[in-house]
Amino acid sequence: MMLGAQFYHRNWNIPKMVRSFSVATKQAVTLTVESAHGNIKPMPREVKKIGVTPIVVGSTGGTKQSKLMAEAHNHMPQGVAENYRYWGDEATVFVSKSKGCVLTDVDGKEFTDFRLGYGPIILGYCDERVDRAVCDEITNRGVISGFSTALDAEVIKQVKRLCPQIEKMRFANSGTEAVMGAVRTARGFTGRTKVAIVEGGFHGLQDEVMWKANLEGWNMRSDTTPEVIPFGAGQRPNTAVCCNPTGLTLLSLNNFQMLDEYFHQYGHLTAAVMIEPIIGNAGSIAATKEWLQHLRDLCTKHGTMLIFDEVKCGFRVAKGGAQELYGIYADLTTYAKAMGNGYPVACFGGRKDVMDVIGSFKGGVVHGGTFTANMIAISAAHATLDILESTDALATCDRVGTDIMAVLGRVFDAHNVQHTFSGPPAMFGIHFAKDVPQNYRDWRKEEYELYGKFAWNLIKYGVMLEPDSREPWFICEAHQTMDLQWLEDVAMRSMTEACAAHAASR
Repeated sequence: MMLGAQFYHRNWNIPKMVRSFSVATKQAVTLTVESAHGNIKPMPREVKKIGVTPIVVGSTGGTKQSKLMAEAHNHMPQGVAENYRYWGDEATVFVSKSKGCVLTDVDGKEFTDFRLGYGPIILGYCDERVDRAVCDEITNRGVISGFSTALDAEVIKQVKRLCPQIEKMRFANSGTEAVMGAVRTARGFTGRTKVAIVEGGFHGLQDEVMWKANLEGWNMRSDTTPEVIPFGAGQRPNTAVCCNPTGLTLLSLNNFQMLDEYFHQYGHLTAAVMIEPIIGNAGSIAATKEWLQHLRDLCTKHGTMLIFDEVKCGFRVAKGGAQELYGIYADLTTYAKAMGNGYPVACFGGRKDVMDVIGSFKGGVVHGGTFTANMIAISAAHATLDILESTDALATCDRVGTDIMAVLGRVFDAHNVQHTFSGPPAMFGIHFAKDVPQNYRDWRKEEYELYGKFAWNLIKYGVMLEPDSREPWFICEAHQTMDLQWLEDVAMRSMTEACAAHAASR
């Protein structure tokens, strides 16, 4: 267990030892050039492929959940509204109520939730402060008009106070839309087409960035590199070829040599490099400050736009997001998720001169959307950002996350399970390995199967999380009311059973 991993305090002049944020150092980075590979979005069916079998979350047979699943199959592919909610016919969860940090399924079983809808909930489910503001707005002023409102600029001013790199901004409805707008804007500003991303990152459901490494089919003990494959069928082929001068390239996090060689060959062609500084779909594996600064310097030198995708970590890891933690700022930034405490709102913004290429003039970058800046979204963002700015909600998340890591650390120590934590306390990753992973491929070398067994046991006993170690544990303000001793007891029981099952399977 890493008790003193070095990261940097928000005053970057003085290094600070922080137990809860384990980050790799520059010296530890492997400088071997690796062929590019992409992200695997955590999905239960992928977990099953690598040896982790889902358990039955609730009762089967005549339960409401089983009946709803059977009925849903008649109306939706796999019986769910989107792919990532399908956990198998017996394990897919149907929720009847959510409040604070607790989910209740349709059969009445309660879960203390650390999944939080993949991260949008930062205050808690059904937060009355936010919900009241939304109800007031839509009751008195409507839901949508297709015109501007005074609240548009007010919300942007809130963002600008928290995030000094934002000079101008546009709204969107999802992280996917925000990323599409940011990439298009970067291309419009630079006149270039090529884009690079970092392996392990997830940037939404657009064909261009939905490429991943086939880690399940990769022999990590060999000298081979994982095959780069699309996330699924129906995507445009051949957009992620490393040598493609106009297509997508995937870079390896914290690899200085690969970064230098990429810019030497493609810097003059690259419109943008887009990165999650803290990778929300790879167990919160984080860029080192040195590597991130090097990337910033190379982008500046080559006239390439640096895009920070803070859809997951924005307004969560700090009031100013990851850029506040690092003290390194992007040209363009995307936000969503925690920005509205669960309401569908997103945005992208950055430098004034870059954003001003957007507009309904000849040669301008097109941005729009019928539901963009609707009153539900904008009022939710206004209320949520006000709470985050004026209260200690994020400090509470950090404190609670640190306490939970301490609880889990004791559980892992009691079972002699090697482990490290990565990421800030509000979205930390757990890695059953000796060292904090340096990049996404390191995840494949961990005891992820043991983690999967542990996670499914936690779900069985009332702790909800994504049963894949690539998805962080998300903390919200409402978690401050939870019983840590109960969590430790449940985690201890879950780990004992997981270790026994893991030993028996070998």
